Amino acid sequence: MNKIYFILLFYIALNTIAAPSVTSKYIAVDQFGYPSISQKIAVIRDPQVGFDAAESFTPGSTYQLRNWNTDEVVFSATILAWNGGATGADAGDKAWWFDFSNFTTSGEYYVFDPTNNVGSYRFKIDNCVYKDVLKHAVRSFYYQRSGFPKRVQYAGIGYADSAAHIGPLQDKNCRIYNDLTNATTEKNIYGGWFDAGDYNRYVNFTWETLIDLLLAYEEKPLVWADDYNIPESGNGIPDLLDEVKWELEWLLRMQQTNGSVLSIVGVSHASPPSAGTGASKYGPASTSATLTASSVFALAAKVYRSLGVTSMTTFSNTLETASVNAWTWANNNPNVLFRNNDGTSPYFSAGLGAGQQETDDYGRLSRKLSAACFLYALNGNATYKTFFDANYNQIHLIAWPYAYPFEATHQQVLLYYTKIAGATSSVVTDIKNKYLSTVKTGADNYVAFSTPNKDPYMAYIKDYTWGSNSIKSKQGNMFYDLVTYNLEAANNTNFANAAQSYINYIHGVNPLQKVFLTNMAASGAENSTKEIYHTWFSDGSAKWDAVGTSTFGPAPGFLAGGPNPSYDWDGCCPSGCGSTGNNALCTSMSIAPPKGQPKQKSFLDFNSSWPLNSWQVTENGIYYQAAYIHLLSKFCDGNCSTPLSINELNNHGLENKEITNQVLVYPNPVEDNFNITYPADETLVSYTITDLTGKVLKARVVSNELGIMRLTIPNETISGVYLLHLKTNNRSYNTKFNHQVH
Repeated sequence: MNKIYFILLFYIALNTIAAPSVTSKYIAVDQFGYPSISQKIAVIRDPQVGFDAAESFTPGSTYQLRNWNTDEVVFSATILAWNGGATGADAGDKAWWFDFSNFTTSGEYYVFDPTNNVGSYRFKIDNCVYKDVLKHAVRSFYYQRSGFPKRVQYAGIGYADSAAHIGPLQDKNCRIYNDLTNATTEKNIYGGWFDAGDYNRYVNFTWETLIDLLLAYEEKPLVWADDYNIPESGNGIPDLLDEVKWELEWLLRMQQTNGSVLSIVGVSHASPPSAGTGASKYGPASTSATLTASSVFALAAKVYRSLGVTSMTTFSNTLETASVNAWTWANNNPNVLFRNNDGTSPYFSAGLGAGQQETDDYGRLSRKLSAACFLYALNGNATYKTFFDANYNQIHLIAWPYAYPFEATHQQVLLYYTKIAGATSSVVTDIKNKYLSTVKTGADNYVAFSTPNKDPYMAYIKDYTWGSNSIKSKQGNMFYDLVTYNLEAANNTNFANAAQSYINYIHGVNPLQKVFLTNMAASGAENSTKEIYHTWFSDGSAKWDAVGTSTFGPAPGFLAGGPNPSYDWDGCCPSGCGSTGNNALCTSMSIAPPKGQPKQKSFLDFNSSWPLNSWQVTENGIYYQAAYIHLLSKFCDGNCSTPLSINELNNHGLENKEITNQVLVYPNPVEDNFNITYPADETLVSYTITDLTGKVLKARVVSNELGIMRLTIPNETISGVYLLHLKTNNRSYNTKFNHQVH
């Protein structure tokens, strides 16, 4: 008996997960992990300035990397004091670096301080470590869809909701903001993404967003899979492009017959989104919105045409026509302005939207230059090349010269021109030289990262403002563009390391050890953002407030705005907010942090509305999200994605029918049995049913020459989206179907 007892204890010991007895808030790591062959640096911190200045941590001189499951020490090294023991001005911390970049074995690990007997959060080392993170980040756009139902099988039970803003006098019969009783102004302009934590949609704010997402696909197409569990998953088109298509289709509805594009749709707000039943209102066309649309239509046309899919080529042709028409109208109407939410005559539109979407002369120029660049890349028309060559030198990268993250999109457009066949060689040389010189040697760019590093957390930006996490992402993209365009090949590894540090920062290598993505514990981030400012995930909501206090918390994968040292409560606080009750809101919680802190500590997980105005710190934005996705995709391995082979799809539907070349699944949704038809002159050899992860649920070898067959769903299959793979004597087909259990 004793022998059995000791054997049992030994077995339990072998199968018990090891972990540090104390997880230290002074050891900052990327809580998702690190690609195997990449830079890997943990930052150990000792607070000096800010809300935690009274705390202290003195690390041991040698740190260890340990296997999370076995506690085996797999690597150890002496830590290095940052900047000779100085305090980082933006961080408010002293810091040390533990560099374990040379360790590349896949697995789950933690960093351990044997002197203090404390360790870090768990993380993975693996080339596919960011695969699920990327998926959740892209899926955030699905939750932002307006006019589209969030069904349980895609959104999960926590975020299911019916389509928003398609009721009476809403998006499908939307009227102009200043003549709401005039039915002749009605337009069907449903769709698109909620802009941010508010549900309004601004055409100009899609410029950076869509360029980032389209370039993310074009630069690394093998990263993008077709299994993100959105309604289009399994149709043979990467889900990123399916999601982008939803936004583009809205922009096409915003375009008028003369080529101009409406500027904004202001909508009703409620939680959940479908509860907003007030009228929708649109603003008139403007030059800037029209140039924005021309630009993104042209780049998108090029991307969708590259897929070689019949339906996507048709869509590409539609986009090209729309882009040219928009260019023509804007060229003939160069100064049509509309300042929404502005009481300044003659543009009075108080209350239409939350943010000001109009731009200035420079903003219109940059959008027109962008449209010229992408149209020339698309169709080779010399008109666009001539305009680009004559005006590119007005962009600040060339004119000053200076590269900085607030103009990351402007700079990406210039760089894009350099790879177009037929581009003017002298212009190409000028752009490349200016970009390399200013990014590599500018005091706030690579120099700040390298000699010496200005930030103990290795993610320096000069200015922390509203949306600083997007600026972090854009700075990282700037460094990686040096690699993408191979501007100094000998330094590609160094540039990539610099870019990756900004991903690590967003994933927890920061003074707060905060992963700035929402609700990501299930994906490995133990200290992810618990709440953001968002109308759906509102303060006090029993379902969608903070993780841990509400039933569900916010949906996973939203990027919070980030530290903002300019945060302050409303100007009416503490005693002028109109009533005793309102004044009490000012002091309902401490606002330090985020107020009165070093730049990187100017953050707090909160979603309080007026007068505490948490949107200055935690609000999301589609443009923040896109910049982050663009950067994250650079560190995702294409071998981790298993996109389906792309078929010639005749019908790219969003709902029930999914038709490949000559294959039909019906009825759809499927209950227990369903029919498939395929070409009568082909012999069906086999079929396989899988879930979206690739797990095989049923596979059969068959011989059937009738062109039709009845299949049965495997027993115990839950409701959801599944993939059907057919193989005939001539070719293979892939399609999807919905299964509903009743």
